[in-house]
Amino acid sequence: MEGDFLNSLDDDIRFVRVLWTDNANVIRGKAIHRRGLANYVEHGVGITAAAQAMPAMYDAVIPESGLGPIGEIRLVPDFATLTPLPYAPGHARVMGDLVLNGEPWPLCPRGFLKRIAEDAAREGFEVMAGFENEFFLLRPTPDGGVAPADDTVFAATLAMDLAREVIDDIVEALLDQSILVEMYYPESGPGQHELSATWTTLTEAADWQVVFRETVHAIAARHGLKASFLPKVYADKAGCGCHLHLSLWRDGKNLLPDPDGPGELSDTALSFIAGVLEHLPALAAVVAPSPNSYRRLQPHFWSGAYRCWGLDNREAAVRVPSSPTGSGSTHFELKTVDATANPYLAAGCVVAAGLDGIRRQLKPPPAVQVDPGSLSDAERAEHHIDALPANLGDAIGCLSRDKVLIEALGPGLAKSFLAVRQAEWEAMKDYQLDDEVRLLLERY
Repeated sequence: MEGDFLNSLDDDIRFVRVLWTDNANVIRGKAIHRRGLANYVEHGVGITAAAQAMPAMYDAVIPESGLGPIGEIRLVPDFATLTPLPYAPGHARVMGDLVLNGEPWPLCPRGFLKRIAEDAAREGFEVMAGFENEFFLLRPTPDGGVAPADDTVFAATLAMDLAREVIDDIVEALLDQSILVEMYYPESGPGQHELSATWTTLTEAADWQVVFRETVHAIAARHGLKASFLPKVYADKAGCGCHLHLSLWRDGKNLLPDPDGPGELSDTALSFIAGVLEHLPALAAVVAPSPNSYRRLQPHFWSGAYRCWGLDNREAAVRVPSSPTGSGSTHFELKTVDATANPYLAAGCVVAAGLDGIRRQLKPPPAVQVDPGSLSDAERAEHHIDALPANLGDAIGCLSRDKVLIEALGPGLAKSFLAVRQAEWEAMKDYQLDDEVRLLLERY
């Protein structure tokens, strides 16, 4: 089997990069030269367990994570994900799984998402998902800073023309990696763009999110630009979301639509959404896990800053797109997510919350069909609407008290994740926006 794989490897591939994504959502990897690949096909390469205890600021271990310099984890390639890199000739990529003593390491984010997908399958559900990304294209300036690659408005065709070459190259590179891009348009912020890929299985959607970020960064660099998915780069302009779209299936049938249900949704879908809403203050620490995230989660920025749901309501945290055919809504999106979130942890925790809603047969409050930010405090209370945590510190507190999500993550993963994000909060809670941008722009 190993020989068959090695024989099938393209002759021009010199290095195979094995990737993992840490608790700070920094994409990391080790590259194996093809001459040594046979030695690593089965058992992978070694990495320190402390790799999952490093924050976004620096490569240093957070002691409260429970991890340290002792312990070797195997980063095992999942060769089903092998893809030549169109922007790096001679290199290919595989996603890696973190393994300890021949078993999945409980602190592996990708392994966590696989466990959640298995939990859903035991309940009779297949979860399909997709991440919808916004990002900035920026030009380096002589003083070492950056400036927007354009200063246009939402969906401006001028922006399409100005960014055509780099966007075309990004899309072609994604297509070369078997990621189907469905739609593109310039977003509202300066130099901001959005590309939407199609939906797929839960774990593959998270894999694709890693590929998407890598590809956009690499292609932008080839055009002399810097790309960033950072949630908030400009204080008074639109921020970057990474909306998570979800649907539930059984035996090839989408379980969400019900033309006669509230929001054209079935009881199953409504209970799933109710679970997401119930756990959303805790989920915020996972889906919006950077201090910078909370600069984006503000009213009137279409970021999902309020805990509510609505039909085509882009100010609600959960938006249910209306059906163009009148046959029922086929999916919903969580707008609160941004790309500082580890996609495996974000998708897994959201699904865990939704499954909790189904098990408990929760019902959401009525759909909100107004901008919740335009309501008074009393009106929001009357409609069971509240704001999300004001900052990462508050969100971390909510997550640490959420028994369902902590149990889903497992003690080791929960401890290491909370420690990393708490360290980031302590380090950056007094930063001004410019300080955050200088530190995090190229991390994300």
